[in-house]
Amino acid sequence: MAALDDQVREADPDRWLSSRFVADEALRADLIALYAFEAELLAIPTRVTQPLLAEMRYTWWADQMDGVFSGEPRLGHPVLEALTAAVGRHALDRAPFDGLIEAHIGRVRSEPHDLDAFYVGPMQAAVQVLAGPGHADAVIDAGRMRGLAQTGRGEEARALRPAANRALKALPAQAFPAVAHAALIRTDTPEPVKRLRLTWAVLRGRV
Repeated sequence: MAALDDQVREADPDRWLSSRFVADEALRADLIALYAFEAELLAIPTRVTQPLLAEMRYTWWADQMDGVFSGEPRLGHPVLEALTAAVGRHALDRAPFDGLIEAHIGRVRSEPHDLDAFYVGPMQAAVQVLAGPGHADAVIDAGRMRGLAQTGRGEEARALRPAANRALKALPAQAFPAVAHAALIRTDTPEPVKRLRLTWAVLRGRV
């Protein structure tokens, strides 16, 4: 898990910082497994030069979901093994994972970003890891807020903040580290400032 933790820290520092607020080490490890899976998908276009090759790699990941959700991952692949364990422990639904892979394929094909597939679905899965099922609706606006910020639409993200915080009132406190990074609207903020912003968000339960 240390290798996966390092992978997420490099690929997705905002969510890695948010995960530090999860006190339970087993739950944090499962959260990191989700984020490491996303990091693998995000890295594919940087590793190949042709869109067709990228699409083939995404198809490979799509095929691996059969093993992940049947409890029989490809052995020797640390991300798939950790993801399979997390899926089994928390009874995660397959649809957000398939949707995320399809959204990446769409991006390779120069289709518009599917913000819900890229940001809402993964956030809902992360919340289920930390607090169990039944909280998906509470994080829809927070997920969209994160997606808007990450795609350069900061003003729209700020405009969505009041609605996101109203919905987050229904979210159990233990699940908040799965959404806290939505508070980080500016992508160029130095890490020490991000840590302070996340601490304040977690303490208040608001993004």
